[in-house]
Amino acid sequence: MARIDIRNLQKSYNATTRTLHGIDLTFETGEFVVILGPSGCGKSTLLRMIAGLEDISGGEIAIDGRVVNKLEPRERGCAMVFQNYALYPHMSVADNIGYALKVAGVPKEERHRRIRETAAIVGLADYLDRKPAALSGGQRQRVAMGRAIIREPRVFLFDEPLSNLDAKLRVTMRAEIRKLHKRLSATSVFVTHDQVEAMTLADRLVVMNGGHVEQVGTPAEIYERPASRFVASFIGSPPMTLLPGELEADDAFRLTNGYRLPLPVGSRVGLGAKRVEIGIRPEHAILTRRGAPGSADAVVDFIEELGASRVVYAELGGVLFAVTATEALSMAPGDAIGLLLPADRLHAFDAATGARIELQRERALQPA
Repeated sequence: MARIDIRNLQKSYNATTRTLHGIDLTFETGEFVVILGPSGCGKSTLLRMIAGLEDISGGEIAIDGRVVNKLEPRERGCAMVFQNYALYPHMSVADNIGYALKVAGVPKEERHRRIRETAAIVGLADYLDRKPAALSGGQRQRVAMGRAIIREPRVFLFDEPLSNLDAKLRVTMRAEIRKLHKRLSATSVFVTHDQVEAMTLADRLVVMNGGHVEQVGTPAEIYERPASRFVASFIGSPPMTLLPGELEADDAFRLTNGYRLPLPVGSRVGLGAKRVEIGIRPEHAILTRRGAPGSADAVVDFIEELGASRVVYAELGGVLFAVTATEALSMAPGDAIGLLLPADRLHAFDAATGARIELQRERALQPA
């Protein structure tokens, strides 16, 4: 397979519009990397530059040590699966899968053998004579994947391939893509804006924002230790709740709702900024009765029933705070409750830059 090295990669469409701002990444051989970010962050542009479908404004891309900046797409050893399938409607499944081999002049007998083998891999052996119009969305996407697989590429590139599928089918296709990756031991780069896809598919996750890489790591690393306020709020469903506050002279955060969070002695030196934001994941906050020791006073706004669990949204200091609960709840909108914020589950971010602030030996939240 192939290792991909990206060094100081830049993309500009004109003198004032820059899409990528000096990207540095390495994708190891056989790795499944997911590039995640909101619309317009540059993730699809990056993928298309690897494929050779977008010109490079600066920097370089190397595949297995060979710089490919000037190579045509067909010379790079990459195969791309698009969001819209891009199938030939007048051709059968077999002809769509084997089209690249036909163009390359592969003998008919060899071509048919490889088409059958590929169709078996993607579960389409019984559909080779059908036209795309007679297939479901998931089957069409498997045709597109089969067309990529048959080329035996060094790199698979997926550009939001599941976006056009319904929710149930997306779950099935995620499992199929992951299983296919393990079977082929390919180097795969998958672009998506869906964090569930990203977290379930990735060996390693690249989070992008505004043409920059915010964080690179395993899904667990990024979820547990987000490097910035953006990553903290983008990863997770519901996302991390962030509470604004200020650093006081006695080594404590004072939240805007009047509650104080004492900090370990000496930690203030490492904080730098006075204005900070404290974050906690919905599953780490604890619901309790109003006035319980160490709790913050809140009011229930609404409750989402999700079957096995529920999410309680409560107003805390003017911020809508999400709490995931699995136990039965005897509360309703408008009820007064208490929230406990375990000190070992808190995250802190510089309010000005959004950068993560490391906390040590945190103590519990206390009323002022």
